Amino acid sequence: MNPAAIFRTAGIRVIEARHADAHPPLMERAGKALADAALEMLGGGRGTPLIVAGPGNNGGDGFVCARLLKARGIVPALVFAGAADRLPDDARAAHDAWLAAGGKILPEIPDFPFALAVDALFGIGLARPLEARYGELVEAINGRGCPVLAVDIPSGLCADTGRILGNAVRASRTITFIALKPGLLTLDGPDCCGDLRISDLGLDAGEPEGRRISADLFRNCLRPRLKNSHKGSFGTAGILGGAKGYAGAALLAGRAALRLGAGRVLVGMLERLAVDPAQPELMLREAGEVFGLASALAVGPGLGQSKTALDLMRKAVDAPRPLVVDADGLNLLAEHPVILNRLSRRQSPTILTPHPLEAARLLKTDTTAVQADRVAAALELARRTRAHVALKGCGTILASPDGQWAINATGNPGLASAGSGDALAGIAVALLAQGWPVRETLACAVHLHGAAADALVARGIGPVGLAAGELVDDARALLNRWIAGD
Repeated sequence: MNPAAIFRTAGIRVIEARHADAHPPLMERAGKALADAALEMLGGGRGTPLIVAGPGNNGGDGFVCARLLKARGIVPALVFAGAADRLPDDARAAHDAWLAAGGKILPEIPDFPFALAVDALFGIGLARPLEARYGELVEAINGRGCPVLAVDIPSGLCADTGRILGNAVRASRTITFIALKPGLLTLDGPDCCGDLRISDLGLDAGEPEGRRISADLFRNCLRPRLKNSHKGSFGTAGILGGAKGYAGAALLAGRAALRLGAGRVLVGMLERLAVDPAQPELMLREAGEVFGLASALAVGPGLGQSKTALDLMRKAVDAPRPLVVDADGLNLLAEHPVILNRLSRRQSPTILTPHPLEAARLLKTDTTAVQADRVAAALELARRTRAHVALKGCGTILASPDGQWAINATGNPGLASAGSGDALAGIAVALLAQGWPVRETLACAVHLHGAAADALVARGIGPVGLAAGELVDDARALLNRWIAGD
């Protein structure tokens, strides 16, 4: 099993069709995996489970699970929200086998203290809002007050986008089959799926469409430093930003770049400061001085949208250096199509790190459209700009100009605070300055940024009140641990 593989619904259907004649059948395999998961959540068999089976193949998985649990001495209460004569063939066979095994079908959920609720209503094929009667069942499952196990994907959640289609099951655990789906990892998915488990059903899914980010995507760059090194060995990161009233954004990015390994960090400030007293190692410069000295640039943190900022943006796009564009840099690109067009023709690597509103401005659409399909929006932005894109948010989407994409699963709501994006930009430009390839840079920066927030929350620091400046030291510690192989 490839635990990082992601497929959209159409891709999963192709895999299922390729294994349509598998023995045992895929529904039997899925039902067994579901029964095993239910037994684990029941603690080996204590209490009565509820299974709510829907009108499609997810319902069939529920029927198989019920039969297998009954064979192990655990008789579930099974509610069927459908018509037997309208079930797909495999699901109808599973329905009939449940009845043949002496199982019963209930018309509604009884008032009973169940130890577990199994959501087998709808799977990855759901594409429209739930009808009222199904929505009521979802609410009933959520209101049972017991752990909830979702089959493949919580009912009501769009598998391809993570959008809630009316309302959705809030699962304690989701067991998903064959491979991950984007909707489990982004937008509302992580809030709905709980503890996420994968069962590949013994299938070889083949080359994935997308990937969940892990260190495997950048492991080749995690090399110990040679003892015979000096600061020039690790590049010079340049930060352009810090307009009046926004100096902190540029300084935060600079501190992140320094602590994530850049040999030197030049911060080109629009608001001139003599020194950063909290980080005197930063070299504060007039913004125009940075271009000839930096081996990689980040433009945008606290940049503002003045004429001076626009001139710096134009020079940064024209500079033959790896470039990270964030915050006001993205807004300037959106407002000036000529510069955006020049950015799309750059020969040096480019990274864009928009949040949904910034992405919407660049795509000339609105936030609702971006969030409606985050993978598609990120891919379209990468295609238009010929840049590597991180569409930030719950389940940050990484997209490359060649059509490759990935989803990050680290991070938590503590990142929803001022300066978090500046820290990410600083991490990314530090890795670029050290000579990392652009794809590995973006994967590591986003994954590390989220992992640092997770490490802080694990120690009781946040998520409420987690400050962006607190991320940097944990990111540094994690990167060093990864390099050491821990």
